[in-house]
Amino acid sequence: MKSSIDTRLRLIGPPILFVCGTLFFRLNTLVVFDYTDLYRYDLVGLLAGYVNWHVARWVLLSLQKRYPGIDRTRVRLVIYGLALPLLVLNGTLLRTQPLYWLGLDPSPEAPFQQYVLTAGIQLFHHCIYLGVYESIYLFGQWQLLYTEKERLLKAEWQARFDAMKSQVNPHFLFNALNSLSALIDESPVQAGRFVDELAQVYRYLLQANDRELITLDSELRFIQSYTHLLQTRHGSGITVHIDVDDQYRHYSLPPLTLQLLMENAVKHNTTTARQPLTVEIRTTENGRLQVCNNIQRKKSLVLSNGVGLRNIAAKYQLLTQATIGIDENNNSFTVTLPLLGVAD
Repeated sequence: MKSSIDTRLRLIGPPILFVCGTLFFRLNTLVVFDYTDLYRYDLVGLLAGYVNWHVARWVLLSLQKRYPGIDRTRVRLVIYGLALPLLVLNGTLLRTQPLYWLGLDPSPEAPFQQYVLTAGIQLFHHCIYLGVYESIYLFGQWQLLYTEKERLLKAEWQARFDAMKSQVNPHFLFNALNSLSALIDESPVQAGRFVDELAQVYRYLLQANDRELITLDSELRFIQSYTHLLQTRHGSGITVHIDVDDQYRHYSLPPLTLQLLMENAVKHNTTTARQPLTVEIRTTENGRLQVCNNIQRKKSLVLSNGVGLRNIAAKYQLLTQATIGIDENNNSFTVTLPLLGVAD
């Protein structure tokens, strides 16, 4: 809660609530008005109202801090409900005891009825406290969720745009056509297979672009075609090992996730026969997918803004609120991905 709103509530809330309580429960004091009530009765009530407001505020803010979020609203309400009898008793005593101590009992002929009426007013007040502070808190939480969703949607559309750009990346197409040109004269059979794999890659890119999730099995078949194109260009400078448990192949992940990770590995590491790049795609015992490559940084400076990894993380957050794991040491770079439910 913004401090300015909180300050205004603490200053003007108790007087407004006191006036409302008077209109609802003590209208007779306005009909038979006595100026001595201003210091004998109303002043005590207003001071007690300030104290009760701050006590209830402290309890509610403590609960919001201890059990934050919209999903824990029920927990906060239950705990506040359990504490309500004590809060009402405390408010009632603060409202009535000073009058008894000062000999200003407003209704000495019916103390029990006066106590019950005051307790009812305090219950009404605490419901108002709860409504005010919880409403402001939930509205703030909704704004945060809305802002976060908007940010993730923007990141998702940016990711789709970047993925679309990479699909028609002239650099990738230029390298592929150069490799094909060299193969046509050297090995027509291999050139034919290269064309088939290139067609498979672009067919998958066109199909996957409109989908939010794709099965791991489909993504792995695509990676095999994509790997063939890379190996045609880099030869023995790149090796891909796939060790995926069959039980996880029907699980899902955002499309082109593995391609982005492969592209990232090739971009930042050398891929020569003397220093081959090895990429391992494997599943863990707890059903997560890991993509790991050895680190052998290129000597020339490679510009990196981390867009690929951020796009993958944004896709997972937008779809399932799941997070990816990134682990880097001197020898390897590993990305751990959650596997999701079955794709439609």
